[in-house]
Amino acid sequence: MRNKNLTRQLTYCLLLCAVFNAVSVFAQEKIAINGALEWDKQEINAVVSLDMASSGLKLPNGRMQGEALIASEYIRLIRPAILNIQVDSSSTVADLVRRGEWSFLDVENLALQVRAVPPALSPDLSSLLAFYTLAINDISAALIRHQRPSEVPVTLTPVSAPAYTGIVIIAAENLPVYGTRSAALLRPCLFPKIWDTEMKLVFERNMLNPRAGAMVRYFSMRDIFAGGPSGLSREIAAVVGSRPLRIFAHSIFGIQPTDPIIGREDVLQIISNRENRSLLREGRVAIIIDDTLLVSPLPGDEKK
Repeated sequence: MRNKNLTRQLTYCLLLCAVFNAVSVFAQEKIAINGALEWDKQEINAVVSLDMASSGLKLPNGRMQGEALIASEYIRLIRPAILNIQVDSSSTVADLVRRGEWSFLDVENLALQVRAVPPALSPDLSSLLAFYTLAINDISAALIRHQRPSEVPVTLTPVSAPAYTGIVIIAAENLPVYGTRSAALLRPCLFPKIWDTEMKLVFERNMLNPRAGAMVRYFSMRDIFAGGPSGLSREIAAVVGSRPLRIFAHSIFGIQPTDPIIGREDVLQIISNRENRSLLREGRVAIIIDDTLLVSPLPGDEKK
């Protein structure tokens, strides 16, 4: 009996040693994610890099093992980037998960909708690099619950307004934050609300046609001062057409300053006829923001 107990203890110790050795080897691996959330492209672009030497992998046989390791670690590395996305003025994706409105499984399912380029060796052959692109539109679509959009507000006193091809809201400078004495740059999010200067709600996510894609798109000032007859870049013209209504935001609103406030006169130009109201419903809206906020580095660049 004593010999059996001793054998069991030795076996248990050997198993523990094996586990600790495996953890030690894994901890020495240098695998990292770098990239950015690019609001103007509506994409998360990321590169996962694996240091071959620190992983004990040698070419050519180690390449397949390296690719398997990157694939196994991709979701863990991209998860913070998805959780960090600003959904609206008060919530990130992480907030939705904490409140039980979303789950980590939902986040991982989104991560798997990625477009991936097969891993390639770095020029110096020291690292294996894998490139991933995740469409923000896929995240927006997953968060839209309604099937039929709510009505865009109408007015009892319409004004004469031409039929525009889109709406451009210019908010590229520091603007007053409603209800405070401070000013800030408007920050991008998936579902910004648009308010008028009387703080009446003009546009919110439930008014969006679920098949329209993004609620708004974000661009820089150079996109509205490009060459050509319209003065618009090709990218913004694809969203708002060649004859958009251009509006300067008066101020901004929200726990995070994501929501533009526009003048009542401009709002009447939008809601006075059915054609212009449909521009909101179909997501034909571009918001011009400061260049520094168009691209956000991914959180957690360095991982074990």
